[in-house]
Amino acid sequence: MNLAHTLTRTPAEPAPPGAGPRSVAHAFRRLRVVSIVAAGATLIALLGPAQAAQAPDSFADLAAKVTPAVVNISSKHKVARSEQTTPEMPFDVPKGSPFEEFFKHFREQQGDNGPHAVTALGSGFIVDPSGYIVTNNHVIDSATDIEVTLSSGKEYPAKLIGTDKKTDLALLKISAPSPLPSVPFGDSDAIRVGDWVMAVGNPFGLGGTVTAGIISARGRDLHSGPYDDFLQVDASINQGNSGGPTFSMSGEVIGINTAIASPNGGSVGIGFAIPSNEAKPVIAALRERGSIERGWLGVQIQQVTPEIAEATGLDKPEGALVADIQPDSPASKADIKRGDVIVGFDSKPVKELRDLTRMVADTPVGQSASLEIWRDGAKQTVTVQIAKLNADQEAANSPADDNNPDGSDNGDNGGNGTVVGQADPALGLSLARITPNARQQFDIPESVKGVVVTDVDADSPAAAQGIQAGDVIEQVAQKEVTTPGEVKTLTAAAREAHRNAVLLLVNRQGNELYVAVKFA
Repeated sequence: MNLAHTLTRTPAEPAPPGAGPRSVAHAFRRLRVVSIVAAGATLIALLGPAQAAQAPDSFADLAAKVTPAVVNISSKHKVARSEQTTPEMPFDVPKGSPFEEFFKHFREQQGDNGPHAVTALGSGFIVDPSGYIVTNNHVIDSATDIEVTLSSGKEYPAKLIGTDKKTDLALLKISAPSPLPSVPFGDSDAIRVGDWVMAVGNPFGLGGTVTAGIISARGRDLHSGPYDDFLQVDASINQGNSGGPTFSMSGEVIGINTAIASPNGGSVGIGFAIPSNEAKPVIAALRERGSIERGWLGVQIQQVTPEIAEATGLDKPEGALVADIQPDSPASKADIKRGDVIVGFDSKPVKELRDLTRMVADTPVGQSASLEIWRDGAKQTVTVQIAKLNADQEAANSPADDNNPDGSDNGDNGGNGTVVGQADPALGLSLARITPNARQQFDIPESVKGVVVTDVDADSPAAAQGIQAGDVIEQVAQKEVTTPGEVKTLTAAAREAHRNAVLLLVNRQGNELYVAVKFA
């Protein structure tokens, strides 16, 4: 049954040859009737085919169809009492009085600091009649006991099959004497902003509750993890709804409710759901192996800003800029370099950082993938073999080049006083070679090579990008530098190439970042 009432309108029939005014008037009367029927829905054009999607007359049929598969989840956790929980009396008890011993025992009893059990309530939904249940990881994280209550009121102990903290998903299993009602995953990529959806869950422990709304936005990044790609819904989602499903009007799960934006902890119409297309492979892996195995490329990346796009010659600020490469990683073996911009992965465009993160993570370990990179003003394709991501792997700084070309433009006074920089008007910076004096004055580690910034013009584009005295410029236009003269030469070359900005690799107290600076 299609529960989304769609009103299809056909164009007015053309008047037959020789038709008189009466026929034409009759046709317009028909159009007027159509317009009256459509009142309160979507205004449709009088000419040409059109469709107007209306709100359902009722969500009752959909609710009756799917709510039996939505469950309440109760999980018990052991929590250590804080040492600060010992209550303080609002008044002083006189020493030696009969009340002193009484209130001493009272405080000791009330202030027991031993571990105690707490219960958390959440929601979930059955995805297989055999009893597999999907919920959020944070609903059952570190739980000692998990109990599932069906809409019928029957209760079952649940076994934890597996969890994935990075996507906040978990898979449970209960054993029932007969097949259970279940709901299928839908295609979250097909859902559009403005489409009607219905959420079901267990807010505040009240039991199965149904709310309805629309998809407000797609691709929301809450900065909660590397795989953020939430659907934003305006259906009411409150505490206890976590892990519950958001349904399309066809009764398919297109999202798993996981978070809200709220100043007071209650729903203000801004809820977030994990898209079903992100959840499906995670749940399948948890069911098969009980854990998640993700791909690893071994690069540290940063977003391509409009300034970086200008500096590198890209038409659009899209892609992932490689800021660092981990040694002995798939990226290092594939000869990917710092400063490369990854714009494609296995024939799919990389528009943002999270695009590349998800694509790499979803690639089977050991499988080869093609990377389309932007280097030196042109596109190239390299092949990498994806490795397994381990918990202890981190991005690491590449060893600095020990090249130290000779030059007379030190920008240093050569004595034991303050280092004096050489002005570079194009960038609004004063620069100096890294001498022992400079290392001491700006606390630059011995391993860092480059050119130190001694002063910044407050009105310069460099200042607007946050560059400050003590920063070390390691690269200009993706070429390493060790003297102010090299910086000037490469900056002038970028200008001659009709670039409006130049790309700098800046090291600040061991942290490296690419910064694009427009010319002053």
